This record gives sequence, C-alpha cells and structure tokens, in this order.
Amino acid sequence: MFVFLLQVRDTLTNGRVYLFTIFVMLVWVVWLRRVQLSRRYRPFEGDVSLTTSVIIPVVDEPEELFDEVLRRIVAQEPDEVIVVINGPRNEPLEQICERFDRVIWRWTEIPGKRNALRVGVETMLGDIAVLVDSDTIWTADTLPELLKPFADERVGGVTTRQNILAQERHVLTRWADWMESVRNEYSMPAMSVLGTVGCLPGRTIAFRRQVLVDAMPSFLAERFLGIFLEVSDDRTLTNEALKQGYRTVYQSTSVVYTDAPTNWKKMAKQQLRWARGSQYNTARMLPWMLRHARTLAFFYICDIVLPFLLLCTISGWMFRATQYESPDIYGAFVHHYGRGLALVLMIGLSVVMSTASSAVRQSRHLKRRPDDLLRLPAFILISTFFLMPIRLLGFTRMGHNSGWGTRAGGYSGERARNPLAALPYAIAVVAVVLGTVLPS
Repeated sequence: MFVFLLQVRDTLTNGRVYLFTIFVMLVWVVWLRRVQLSRRYRPFEGDVSLTTSVIIPVVDEPEELFDEVLRRIVAQEPDEVIVVINGPRNEPLEQICERFDRVIWRWTEIPGKRNALRVGVETMLGDIAVLVDSDTIWTADTLPELLKPFADERVGGVTTRQNILAQERHVLTRWADWMESVRNEYSMPAMSVLGTVGCLPGRTIAFRRQVLVDAMPSFLAERFLGIFLEVSDDRTLTNEALKQGYRTVYQSTSVVYTDAPTNWKKMAKQQLRWARGSQYNTARMLPWMLRHARTLAFFYICDIVLPFLLLCTISGWMFRATQYESPDIYGAFVHHYGRGLALVLMIGLSVVMSTASSAVRQSRHLKRRPDDLLRLPAFILISTFFLMPIRLLGFTRMGHNSGWGTRAGGYSGERARNPLAALPYAIAVVAVVLGTVLPS
C-alpha cells in the first residue's frame, strides 16, 4: 500500500501509470462493488413443500466420518439418500449405507464424479437434488434452510454457507477458514442479490431435478481446448442452471462444515484443481456472462487478471533490479533518511499499511474472528506467495488432463496429447514480457 501511494503521487505529478497501481485500484473496486451489492442481501424465508433426494458420490472415506455424514443427513429426513460408489467396490461403505433406512447405494465401475452424479440423477425421485460431498458435515437445519429459496420458481440452484472444521488446528486451516469467511461475507451474497452466483460450491448444493436432467448430456461430454475435463463439476452445473434461465442463489442460514488440508502439498493440489476449474469455466462461460450477467463477468475477469497484474509487476521489478534501474519515486525518501534506514522504514510501512488496508476489506470476517487481526500478515503472505502462483499455474494448465481430487481409485483423466494446451502458456509468457517493459 505504501508503494501504491508513492506511485499515485508520481502519477499525479508526472503522468506515469504503474501496473501495481492498477492492481491495487482493481482490488478495491472489486471489493467496493461487492460491499455495495452484499448490503442488500437477505436470506430467503418461508416454507416450501418439495420432495428431496440427497446424492452423495464417494470413492473412499474414513468409515467413522462417512457414518457421521450419513447420520446427520438422515436425521433431517430427506425423502431419499442415494450414495453412489464409483471406481473400486468399497464394502465397508456399502455396509454403512445399509444401516440407514432412507439410504440406498449404487455402484458404478466407471470412476469419476460426473458419472456418479449421472447415476444419482437417473435414480432419484425427488423434486430437488441435493448434491453432497462425502466428507461434508451438516448442521441442525441445513436441509430445511437450503430448500427455502425454491419457493421462488425462478430459482434453479442454491448453495450453503460453508465453514472449516476445527479451523484452529493449523495455519492452513485458519487461512482456509478466512478464505471461506470472506467469500461468505462478500462475494456470495453480492452475486446472490443479482441471482447470478457464478459457482455454487459443491460441498452441499441443491438443484431442481429438471435442471440436472437437461444439463446431463453436455455435463458428461464437456470439452475445453479439445480435452475432456472432469474437474469443476459444481461450476459446470451452475453454468447450466444459469444458461437455462434460472437464478442461482446463496442461503446463509444453511450451514455446513468441511475439512481442509493441513499439509502444504495437499492444499496446493486442492487449490490448483480449483484454480484450473474456475478459470476454464470462466473462459467457456464468458460470452454468456457478457450478454446476460456483466457484473459476474467483471468479477471473474478480475479473478484471472489480478494474478497476472501482480506477476507483471514482480517480473518488472526483478528485471529493473538486474539492470540497476531504481524508480525515482523512492528518491526523496532515500535522500531524506539514507539508504539503510529508508529501506527499513519502507518495508515496515509497507507491512503496516498493507495489513491495515486488508483489515478494512476483511472487516466482516474480523468482526466474527477478531483474533485473526494478528494473523492477517501471515494470511496476506500465504495468499500472495502461495495462492497467487497456484492460480497462475492453474491458468497455464487449463487444457491439461485432470482427475477427480486426490483420492486413490478416482478418475485419473484422459491420456492424450493436446497441442492446444500450449495456448495458456503462451498468454502467460506474453504477460511476463509485458511486465519487463511496462512501468510497474
């Protein structure tokens, strides 16, 4: 933030425009727009009388966890619960299913979550399909609250408020909880107000049955840059609901809990999977969004552009450092304090001001968890040096094969050469080159 202010002063004085200035301004514009919209958000109320079918695709889960997942779901009395075991047979999970009266299970030898969802949709009898990840824990009123938005016939899909289980376990679970909280407090309610939640996260989501029936042919055959992609099934189904003319919304009173990795490698794999899925879906859905949901298009374009702006900025700084070029925006500061003290002060001011600006943008989360204020510098570092590179890597790998998650026995992706996969890499290289020649 300190560098941003110095650059703004130079822009006003000399007319130079910096990439980092654009980056910071765009971050604030996105946040302000989300704040403006989310203030209008209210959860749906009222009663609805619709039959429900819960569909749970599963490959493998710890038996105690899976038993708890089913127990909590059955306690809320959906009309049926359909567990679809895909890939290898899993007799322990089959036996757990048979303990519950409302639960039926199906097995398909074809691995992959999309095929498992197809089996579930073909089996279901309810008006509403509730799709649940096999490690997601429901709270007391998850199902009745999730159904309330369907009283509006324009609503085709609904998602829940998703929190992290035992977030105090590790710095990564605290960071993941922070990320979920920011999404719950800003982006989800903002998009819900417009009826265009761009991705209904798949831990627990509900669709009208007909939405899934109509979406299934394209859902099972979706290709991007010439390759079939299994990832991002939730975003794909959300796209289909929107294209069918339905509203997609967020119900903050329907709460679920999910686990998060405490291992850096596993967290990186999870975030990479999400980054790839989100960005290829943005590319596929962009023409529709520009015609029908321009605010949504703006948010998703910024999600892709911001990491590239930061990459260009850093690559520009590194290039100029190798050329021994020093931006004159620091000249007066260095002249007044001397090089050593100026460097210490600039680093200190940058940390303090970046933390303060982030605290403003995360104020709703900090109201819920005020002790996270002390962790904000760590969260900023993780988001900048861990998440941002993963999002860039996810962009470059949009056209690569991919499986479902990290579970053994799950779908492992196609095995084929794909020349079109080089296209995102070319775009990334151009961005780095631009970063070395444009003011940053």
